[in-house]
Amino acid sequence: MEQREFCPVHAAIQVLQEKWVLHIVRTLLEGPRGFNDLSRSVGGINPATLAVRLERLERMGLVSKTVHSYMPPRTTYALTEAGVALHDVINSIDAWGRRFIRVGAEGEPVCGGVRQPSEPAASH
Repeated sequence: MEQREFCPVHAAIQVLQEKWVLHIVRTLLEGPRGFNDLSRSVGGINPATLAVRLERLERMGLVSKTVHSYMPPRTTYALTEAGVALHDVINSIDAWGRRFIRVGAEGEPVCGGVRQPSEPAASH
């Protein structure tokens, strides 16, 4: 069996491609959050999905979890060094989106200046 060469871009996409992951990281870049606060801040995420994503992000080393012992117990989530390092990635995605993404006729995001499939190609 042939062994594939490690590709950091492919590996990073595997980590970040799950729905809600970048939303969670972006929210935690603002600082540590409790579960309920994080759920409200991310907006639209099902609590069970949030719990699963946080567990995975913790296993991957992007998020740390601290359980506070006072009553009632409280759990706080924060980014690790690896999670904080995504700051520039998220800012770059934000800048790219602001520059190029527009809402298309059907409410779907499209890149500005990109010919739509129904449009004829320009003759040169």
